[in-house]
Amino acid sequence: MSGLFNAVMRIVSTLLGVLMVCMGAVWILQGLNVAFLESFMAGDPKWALFGAILLLFGIGQVVWSLTRKR
Repeated sequence: MSGLFNAVMRIVSTLLGVLMVCMGAVWILQGLNVAFLESFMAGDPKWALFGAILLLFGIGQVVWSLTRKR
C-alpha cells in the first residue's frame, strides 16, 4: 500500500510543480507585456517578478519530487 501511495504522491507532486511552472511563465509574459494583454497584470513588472519566483518554486518542486527517495 505504501508503494502505491508514494507513486501517486510523486505524480501529484510533479504535476503540481509543472502547473506552477506554467503559471509562472504566464505571469512573466503578462508582466513583461508580451502575451495575454487583456489583463490587469499586463505591463506590471511586479507580476513578472512574482512569476519568476513561482517558476523557480515550480522547478524546485519538480526536481524534489523526481529525486526524493522512494
